[in-house]
Amino acid sequence: MKLNAGIITEKMEESKKFYTEKLNFGITFENEFYLLLHTPNKEEQLSFLLPNHPSQKPLFQKPFNGEGMYLTIDVEDVDKLYRTLKEKGVEIEIEIRNEPWGDRHFAIVDPNGIGIDFVTYTTPEEN
Repeated sequence: MKLNAGIITEKMEESKKFYTEKLNFGITFENEFYLLLHTPNKEEQLSFLLPNHPSQKPLFQKPFNGEGMYLTIDVEDVDKLYRTLKEKGVEIEIEIRNEPWGDRHFAIVDPNGIGIDFVTYTTPEEN
């Protein structure tokens, strides 16, 4: 089983630019109302769909309202990615830090208002 998270948004071009230029995602498929991207290693996918498109049933027509969703992306070297994104001018929403449960992470926000948490898992602190 594979998961492809989809976001219904008017911000197709902004999303495409952000994910391809800032996060190095690739384009798997694109047409006038749908964009399918893949992570740099081509293992995961994320899609974007224009709201209210006549090809879609009502279930897939309402746009995302910018709240109540986040993405977590597990990376091999979170410190390296943090430096790279800062160099690209990406605004950091949560600065890099260690959590007692074993995450080393930082977070940014995409053009749709979705928080993206980049994490490298470490050993949890001993109690």
